[in-house]
Amino acid sequence: MKNTIRLLFIFAAALCLAQAGAPRAAANEIILKDARLLVAFDSDTGALVRMQNLETGWLMQRRPELGVSFRMHAPLADRRDNFILGQKQRATKAEKISDTEARFQWTNLISEHGGTLPITFDARVTLTDGTLRFNGTVTNRSTQTVETIDYPYVGDLNAPSREARLDARTMWYDNLGSEEIYPRFENRQGYWGVLYPMKTLDSNRSLLCLLQSQKEGLYVGIEDTEQRYYVQYTFEEYPGVTDSIRHGVPKEDEISGLPVHIAFRMCHFIFTAPGNTTELLPIVFKGYQGTWHAGMDIYKEWRKTWFKQPHIPAWALAVHSWLQLQINGAEDDLRVPFKDLVEYGKECADNGVGAIQLVGWNYGGQDRNDPLQDFEYRLGTKQELKDAIAKIQSMGVKMILFGKLNWSDMTTQAYKDTYQKYSSVDPYGIPYMHGGYTYTTPTQLAGINTRRRAVLDFASPACRDELAREFNKVLELGASGWLFDENCHHSPVKFCFDPNHGHPVPGYIFNGDMPLGNQLRAAADKVDPDFVLAGEAQMDWMMQQYSCAYFRCSDNSTPVERYIDPQAPLLVAVTGVDDREMLNLILLWRYIISYEPYNFKGHVTDFPLTLAYGKKIDALRGKYKEWIWDAEFRDTLDAKVTSDGSHRYSVFKTAAGKYAVIVINTSRDKPLTATVALAHDAAFRAATPENPDATDSDGTITVPARSAVVLMEK
Repeated sequence: MKNTIRLLFIFAAALCLAQAGAPRAAANEIILKDARLLVAFDSDTGALVRMQNLETGWLMQRRPELGVSFRMHAPLADRRDNFILGQKQRATKAEKISDTEARFQWTNLISEHGGTLPITFDARVTLTDGTLRFNGTVTNRSTQTVETIDYPYVGDLNAPSREARLDARTMWYDNLGSEEIYPRFENRQGYWGVLYPMKTLDSNRSLLCLLQSQKEGLYVGIEDTEQRYYVQYTFEEYPGVTDSIRHGVPKEDEISGLPVHIAFRMCHFIFTAPGNTTELLPIVFKGYQGTWHAGMDIYKEWRKTWFKQPHIPAWALAVHSWLQLQINGAEDDLRVPFKDLVEYGKECADNGVGAIQLVGWNYGGQDRNDPLQDFEYRLGTKQELKDAIAKIQSMGVKMILFGKLNWSDMTTQAYKDTYQKYSSVDPYGIPYMHGGYTYTTPTQLAGINTRRRAVLDFASPACRDELAREFNKVLELGASGWLFDENCHHSPVKFCFDPNHGHPVPGYIFNGDMPLGNQLRAAADKVDPDFVLAGEAQMDWMMQQYSCAYFRCSDNSTPVERYIDPQAPLLVAVTGVDDREMLNLILLWRYIISYEPYNFKGHVTDFPLTLAYGKKIDALRGKYKEWIWDAEFRDTLDAKVTSDGSHRYSVFKTAAGKYAVIVINTSRDKPLTATVALAHDAAFRAATPENPDATDSDGTITVPARSAVVLMEK
């Protein structure tokens, strides 16, 4: 009974605090505050004990007793599990410099199993117009390597209310993915490896994490434009979920006498060796109101300060479509001789397809003999390939060659002679390996003779130079571009520990992505500044080097890269024989069509139903280019669509400030009636892929099953 009364009291007190606005300051707190945000630190320990969005009332860090300053990992020679817990440290300095700045220092840190270590951590926290920035410096005078530091550390992350949902949203593959944090928390790390349910999300995929609730969110950003080192967004749920079926987070503040809370920390993989100092990457917190779009707007504003717009040739910016064609796979299915490629080019020209992505032109076929970019002599001579490329491009169809540089096929002599010395190795000196892909034959599809691949060390300047020399073979063929498949993939590697690769140990592999891209771009510019460097769903910062991206999407995708960069050439695969649903998404999100009949092994004319509808979509986009191609993509902002059926919609804003709204009917057999409303009164013109001549509309439209309507504001 006493415990029940105590729990009720705690809950009531917390509720009163949330309703009353900013809680009153304790005597030992350092408080930073402006009109938008309040954050408090314990002056004895430096722990972050409270954080509140003053505009919305959201108390993100609620209970001071669960506040944490930081955590470090400094393994011992005979015990790797040696943490330095912020809860057991006293701050040697805790100074409030002003109402918007505080500084902290911790020295001679007490580790769990290695005694006191001569390590110093200095932190600086600033608050500017609702933006909270965390900077830090680790100075290591111990004999241990400080592998990681968790900072900042929110020990009691709360949703805006007990009833609200909270998701962690990060970018990957042109999608804003979502991991539920509350009220469900599913362990992603494997029960055998952790004490409490845990989720980690990776900075090599996303420089931001949106903690998104229904009506507001917290933007968490890593201010790193060079991929200096690896960071994880880490979530941990204490003391565990209520049950292992639904993975529910207990709603009480305590269960079985243990505190219930979710910790959120930024884990920096710094590997600071003895005698060294590391400046931490700045971490930014900023609250926002609204959907994920408002969070991404914060990123977009920061992006303007560093993103360098690449040169993109006019043809890649125009309305057009591609064909992806594989002419040889890894099991010697030599399908199309070089001299026969012209037939495919003519078909593309006749059907308005503006480019061919050619896969398997290089020796051994797709996913074999990488990273070599030699031509496949069994399909013809080098001159026959060059002639075919030239003839196809004379028809107005661009040729984009496909290749990979980040792996080395371990079955090849080139691996033994050249690339083995550039293979990434783990802390034990053992080479990392990627499992490879399987093709065509039962033996390989069963994984029996799959060609395993070493992961090349992009952090090594010498390795990058070798790969740049290989890329020159592509430039000799006269194509209009090259698509670097998997250009942001280094699985399963984050770091290389080889001391002979010309980088600090360990070398962060992803730190070499942009330098290699710059080398390839410089080489291409010497041949043709209009040469297109493309990639497979590379991260947003790599769009500076690889200006065109290719990927696959689904009806569960969130078009985040399109929202960030409305004009970037983004291609999406279409593989179905009557693929209207995917084509409608491509229309909705302003993607370029990549036709891929028979999983990119056929003619563009092999699926006439898909081709016919795709041509209508491109014709519509060409006719109303100002409205749905050259305009700013707003996703679902600035308009509201209601219907009596199942629909999706997107909004575009023209340079003149007028709006266009695309509505698609996702039903396979039923038409729907939809009404489009803007924030102001408007009259429209309506057009469809089947009926492209626009007619007047009052904003209420009928959309046939599996089709779309474009409404354009008069």
